[in-house]
Amino acid sequence: MILTPKAENILSQINTKTKLGDLRKIAKDIKKDHDLALGLWSAKSLFPRLLAILIMDNKRISQEVVNVLDKDMQTHPFDERNQLMDWFMANQLVKDKKTIALIESWEDSLSVLQRRVFWYYQARLRWTGQKPPGNSPELINKIEARIAKEEPEVQWAMNFTAGWIGVYEKQYRNTCISIGERTGLYKGEMVSKGCTPNYLPAFITIESNKRNL
Repeated sequence: MILTPKAENILSQINTKTKLGDLRKIAKDIKKDHDLALGLWSAKSLFPRLLAILIMDNKRISQEVVNVLDKDMQTHPFDERNQLMDWFMANQLVKDKKTIALIESWEDSLSVLQRRVFWYYQARLRWTGQKPPGNSPELINKIEARIAKEEPEVQWAMNFTAGWIGVYEKQYRNTCISIGERTGLYKGEMVSKGCTPNYLPAFITIESNKRNL
């Protein structure tokens, strides 16, 4: 894709010192411009693509579009592609009933990133503090059956979902803790000061105590 002068001008504002907050300021000025977003996306680097996501038109996002973006994300290193898909979920996919319906259809997707979004969204429904959906027993059974065999990026999202179920739904807390004990996922993981460990027994204990749950 040949970049327009407008896209070239915006790209010139992005450098190694740019922060996510700076991208949000640029996006606020642009508002919504899907064609410009596609131009920025074609630059193929992380920050232009994060900015592109912010200014996409949700009405033009379909499963076909998601598949193309997903394929492009796969060209990035592991952490970057997860960041791009998580940012896409938070800033586009959860904003409209149509794209939420897409998320809910991705449980068994062939795409690792789309499966990650399915589980991350289930966690998000809970960590926002709303009344948990009624599908927690079903999710727990699937996590127990699948988590050990899943890809790392999906494992994390499944583990995160189990964590928030354990925090907000006390009747499932021991079951979720036992999943962590059995899998041993993230046990002994070092985390930055102020961050909660991903190891389920620690995560659930710390986050439930914060909320007096």
